[in-house]
Amino acid sequence: MLIPLFEEDGLRMGELADRSHVSKQTMTELVRRLERDGLVERRTDPNDGRASLISLTARSRAFQPVAEAVLGELDRLTRGELSADRVEQLKTELRQLVRLSRG
Repeated sequence: MLIPLFEEDGLRMGELADRSHVSKQTMTELVRRLERDGLVERRTDPNDGRASLISLTARSRAFQPVAEAVLGELDRLTRGELSADRVEQLKTELRQLVRLSRG
């Protein structure tokens, strides 16, 4: 769930849940745990005082190069084993599965 924040820090809980492909309830629990561990912090949304923005801490930013390296290696390995058409087909199928799981 840190990946969407690496891409765009300071997301609302609902947007973070959508980008992470989990329910808002699940995201609320994940954020609570990550806050406890010092990886994210909540701030009041200046545009809507009822909402919170979830932001990375310096501690979690240290994980970004590692996450990027792992995802890059996974992509390289996948593309080494599958044709470009098969990679795109697999992405499409995974998106369909995510939509099914969100019901």
